[in-house]
Amino acid sequence: MSLFRPDVERIAGYVPGEQPQVDGWTKLNTNENPYPPSPRVVDAIRRAAEGRLNVYPDPVGTGVRKAVAELFNLDPDWVLPTNGSDEALTILLRSFVDPGELISYPYPSYILYETLAGLQGARHERMLLNADWTWNSDAARPLVEQSKLVFVPNPNSPSGTRWADDVLLGLIPPRGVFVLDEAYGDFADEPHQMQLLHTDAGRQIVVTRSLSKSYSLAGLRFGFAIAHPDLIAGMRKVKDSYNCDMISLAAAEAALRDQDWMLANRGKIITTRERLAAALTELGFDVEPSQANFVWSTHPSGQHREIYEQLKERKILVRLMTFPDAADGQTVEGLRMTVGTDEQIDRLLEALGEIL
Repeated sequence: MSLFRPDVERIAGYVPGEQPQVDGWTKLNTNENPYPPSPRVVDAIRRAAEGRLNVYPDPVGTGVRKAVAELFNLDPDWVLPTNGSDEALTILLRSFVDPGELISYPYPSYILYETLAGLQGARHERMLLNADWTWNSDAARPLVEQSKLVFVPNPNSPSGTRWADDVLLGLIPPRGVFVLDEAYGDFADEPHQMQLLHTDAGRQIVVTRSLSKSYSLAGLRFGFAIAHPDLIAGMRKVKDSYNCDMISLAAAEAALRDQDWMLANRGKIITTRERLAAALTELGFDVEPSQANFVWSTHPSGQHREIYEQLKERKILVRLMTFPDAADGQTVEGLRMTVGTDEQIDRLLEALGEIL
């Protein structure tokens, strides 16, 4: 006899990327920023650690909300700080979706949406993308019309595809909430789509963002949601009382207020991304144009697992990803490679040259 809820028993659980706990690995599998966070972040953490850790943190993250509001020209009431953007996704499910209601999302994309829906007892449907990562509008529309939540990561993972405003506006559910997941937004040519919040459908849109990628804070776990204050007020009822700790709040505010540091690292990553994409093409890979801090590539041989395993033998980790029943019912498989430092990419490319 199981003591777990049936919904928990039913799901397999999300499997994150490998995280070796020893040195010596070239980690290009989980889209971390290869550069350190702003020195202001370290100073803020130090001050917070020497401060009032014996009292609870600000439950609404006032300093972070002000920093985000200034960055995107909003009122702080539009901002909800969260323990990573994944917590924002959890809060959205708990706020808007009852058991049995439908969520939908593009596929292939971020499979965690599916896991969170299962935990909530919600139904979930994949909106299959075309083989070239464009939308199949005829197939998506019936699902959108029935959905309580529609999740769209933009740029998408694993492809790095960024969809235009008019495409996204066509995916807003008539009686639900549209979630624009901008975890990788800062790496795109246009680094955000907050303008959608000010359209006629803006009261149905929630934008989620992460400090794990562009701000080099994956180890800290911090994100935030932006939406009309009416939505944020309701979501605030659902979050944990003190969902962000004092140290992460201090570090996040410091990071957000040092845009020069983030943008300098962003520039280096974009330059290296273009070099990586060109080199992979020369090695015979088919490379999808990316607007994120990773590159999706497939090889005509189809031997993606063999390439992945041989890289791993050399202590180089990339992400082998397989999406069954995707475009035209076919399995989509490939290698997602995080954009590391130039030295890390040199090591990757040298190894791939030996393997191929």
